[in-house]
Amino acid sequence: MPGGLAESYRSPAQQARVVTEAWGADNLFCPACDSNRLARSAPNREAIDYVCPQCDEPFQLKSRSEAMAAKIVDAAYDSMKKAIVSGHTPGLFALQYDRPRWQVVSLVVVPRFAYSLSVIEKRKPLAQTARRANWVGCNILLGSIPPDARIPIVTRGVAADPHAVRQQYARLRPLEKVKHDARGWTLDVLNVVRGLGKAEFTLEEAYAYAEDLARLHPENRNVEAKIRQQLQRLRDLGFIEFLGRGRYGIMGP
Repeated sequence: MPGGLAESYRSPAQQARVVTEAWGADNLFCPACDSNRLARSAPNREAIDYVCPQCDEPFQLKSRSEAMAAKIVDAAYDSMKKAIVSGHTPGLFALQYDRPRWQVVSLVVVPRFAYSLSVIEKRKPLAQTARRANWVGCNILLGSIPPDARIPIVTRGVAADPHAVRQQYARLRPLEKVKHDARGWTLDVLNVVRGLGKAEFTLEEAYAYAEDLARLHPENRNVEAKIRQQLQRLRDLGFIEFLGRGRYGIMGP
């Protein structure tokens, strides 16, 4: 990474920002098309750091020197909620770097259509004495996003093949056509079955998470029927397969 850029700044946060954003401009590629570069966005485009010059796909970059946390601090809660509902959420690059050596340790990309309201957490309002008194931000719950949608680009300092990254991104593309409320159910059920950590699972094992899913979707009173519906959708999307007699198999990476 271009660590020399940090020398012009005293604040560690500013140093990290200029170094990581410059590295991104030089090294990030578009996972949505075959463009091998991303352009920096205009300074006034809130929550968007890069835009693909070929397909106009937007992305934001979040970076940490420590291991990527389960929660990533993001922008205003209301703005993020509106972006998810309207389908205008940017994709997310989550970057971990080694600060002393200014080297990339890990990098994943989350497609913009892999967000649901279940993965954002409302933070407490800022104090009355704060410069932005009563402002309410949000956290992105990275662990609530299915592993299928956390596509690795760099793992332990080793870069993945861009073709493989694009293949996995394309596999998730059908989710883009699902409305945000239905997509939230689909992603949450996918996260449940992935979380089982098994190549095969049963309908009863999925039902065991009915209470958790009910808390995420309090408007639905027939959760088990919804789980069955989402398992069928996941089958149609190619994430799972029916094996018969209430048994399912996990497909893909």
